[in-house]
Amino acid sequence: MPVRVVESSTPSQDSGRESRTGRPPPPSCSLLSAGRAFSGTQNVSSLQKDEAWKVNVRIQGIDLDNGYLCGTMEALNVPLADTPVVTFWEGELVDGNNFTFFTRKWEATPEDDIRHWSKFPSFAPLLSQVEADGGKNMDLSNYPYIFMRWKEQYFVNVGIDCGLTIAGFYYVCFSCSDGSINGFYYDPNSSPFQKLELKCIPGGCSGYTFSSYQLL
Repeated sequence: MPVRVVESSTPSQDSGRESRTGRPPPPSCSLLSAGRAFSGTQNVSSLQKDEAWKVNVRIQGIDLDNGYLCGTMEALNVPLADTPVVTFWEGELVDGNNFTFFTRKWEATPEDDIRHWSKFPSFAPLLSQVEADGGKNMDLSNYPYIFMRWKEQYFVNVGIDCGLTIAGFYYVCFSCSDGSINGFYYDPNSSPFQKLELKCIPGGCSGYTFSSYQLL
């Protein structure tokens, strides 16, 4: 949720969903489950100044079979806001079954996708296959990292005049070993490569794990 630069046009409504291939979903990981909380920072630095916001994320629901998850994101020290800014986001799990590494919407080209995914060292072994077809023929069910896209849908507790924009989306990489999350925000009208860094917070979970039939 970076500072608004220019109002962007309405994103394409192309779902970006791939035809099902019957491959297994990404690995089930207790650290990526409904109710899990994460905390860290988002670097929103520009050419004019260095700036980082404290960020909290909670996963509210997840459905591995359909490549779907959702949650809330809270930015705590936003300069133009009188209160922490909370947004609701929905996510796509890159599994080669429901979604590939190619976004195909939200103003992102395959070149944008490759450029952002390549920021993650864990993506390097997958690069050549992704360049060919977005990775739709890859089996990621045992890969130690889970790649996702998070798209903020609306502000929960403030109005759209809060000085922030949610026009873009996050490229996200989740580590199955320690629950750490790294991400990069993409919006052609905002500062490039704003980095999100989160760590899993120990504690109880509260959220929803969706059954496949609920999303059909």
